Amino acid sequence: MFEIIKAGGLLMLPILLSSVIAMAIIVERYWTLRVSKVRPKDQLPQVWLWIKNHELDSTKIKELAQSSLFGFVLAAGLRTSKHGREAMKDAIQEAGNHAAHEMEKFLSTLGTIAAISPLMGLLGTVLGMVDVFSDIMLQGTGNTAVLAGGISKALITTAAGLSVAIPAVAFHRSLTRKVDELLVLMEQDSTKLVDAIHADTAKDKK
Repeated sequence: MFEIIKAGGLLMLPILLSSVIAMAIIVERYWTLRVSKVRPKDQLPQVWLWIKNHELDSTKIKELAQSSLFGFVLAAGLRTSKHGREAMKDAIQEAGNHAAHEMEKFLSTLGTIAAISPLMGLLGTVLGMVDVFSDIMLQGTGNTAVLAGGISKALITTAAGLSVAIPAVAFHRSLTRKVDELLVLMEQDSTKLVDAIHADTAKDKK
């Protein structure tokens, strides 16, 4: 393996570094974006139970905000629930934007790696072919070992760049879809809370 990396030339270093960064981002994002961590299933029923039992206070709202990203969104809405439906929806929307930003963290870096890795491989190809033609000019076509070395350098960097880019593209799309799905679920549950709270408020007024 080391010999292959060495044969690829200096551009193998940034390609390898990109692969390490991409792998770290993929592992970190999948761990962070677990449904049980971002949107625990029992969180909304627990909030509704607090409301029904008149147990919801600033301490519980603070704990809710710190428990998960979904809890952060719900807490933002609950803090403004007394100011009307629209104020509550606006607070949830703003908190949702913050949650989306947190969930999308590092995905732009992963997308950049997916885009530049094949370009680095292509650059390695070009440099390898430049070496090949330089050797041809200096030594002619008789020294096949030197020519093979230049062509090998070109092929290795191209293969390495694609080997990093292809999984990076796949995981970037997968993670982006995962974020979108979580945001949709959070929006649906938040809307249920808004409707439930203000439906009860309307009944109380009657």
